[in-house]
Amino acid sequence: MEKEDLRKAQIAKVESALYRGAEGYFKENGFTHIPSVPHIVDITGACENVDTLYSMDYHGNEAFLTQTGQTALEILLTNGVEKVCCMIHSFRAESEVDNRHLTEFPLIELEFTYDEKKDGFVLLLDHIEGTIKSMVKSALSEQGVLSELGVDIGRLKKIVEEPFVRISYDEAVKIAGKEWGDDLDAEAEHKVLQKFGQKPVFVMRYPEEIKFFNMKRNRKQPRIVDSADLLLPFSGEAVGSAVRESNYRLLIEKLKKSQMFKIMSKRGKDLKDFSFYLDAVKANPVPHAGGGIGLPRVTQFVLGVKDIRKATPYPMNREFFSK
Repeated sequence: MEKEDLRKAQIAKVESALYRGAEGYFKENGFTHIPSVPHIVDITGACENVDTLYSMDYHGNEAFLTQTGQTALEILLTNGVEKVCCMIHSFRAESEVDNRHLTEFPLIELEFTYDEKKDGFVLLLDHIEGTIKSMVKSALSEQGVLSELGVDIGRLKKIVEEPFVRISYDEAVKIAGKEWGDDLDAEAEHKVLQKFGQKPVFVMRYPEEIKFFNMKRNRKQPRIVDSADLLLPFSGEAVGSAVRESNYRLLIEKLKKSQMFKIMSKRGKDLKDFSFYLDAVKANPVPHAGGGIGLPRVTQFVLGVKDIRKATPYPMNREFFSK
């Protein structure tokens, strides 16, 4: 076997172990795995950046390759399932060919309802931290492969044992030297991770205007949403998550104000195109939260490599078919 083919096989084993770890956490905590989340979707399958949607003709209707199964999972929550999870392939029409972007990658997602007497935001962070640690523990079962790949086993053991850092967005922009309202780019993420000794860091409660429309508006500070991104050493943002807005009136208001809706309105879309999701929330507005875990970025973190293309057997990007 050639050296590059051997490495691909080794990475595949690590990926498999990471997925088993996530699956183990979900099973242990009562999540229902949903294997039928669609990959051909309407506009509700988009994330924040609708410019990276792959569009297609689906029997005479415009459809898209999904970027997230989030809204499909949420609809099941509004119909009585309390905890759901899935792994889909997320498709992003990224033009960049660099060490951070892929056009297709596995995305592990979870959504859950919670009792309003409890803090759904804290529960969300705990579930994500628990899932990531379970993934890393599972990867450590492949110590022979990790050693062959030159991975620092001791670094991973510390990650499992120590709590993740949790800081506010306000703290993060100060550390990074950014202005309030800026998103965190790769350089900013690196500065935050450096500040905390290359430990995983949750950055919490971003400005509403730079996040997805259905993230819950903080009731005490209406300029921010109850969201959290998890930054991991080597890979940067590996998890995006939030408590979801279950107040139908606010959800409509936030959608209409969102940059996403402004862009889609110019392309002929309106509220009817979001009705599949909006109607479900209106019919059963249960408090819920969730997030998405990019498997290649977790793999990148585990392997300790700076290039995401070195963290997946099949690094899909614009150049993939030109090899």
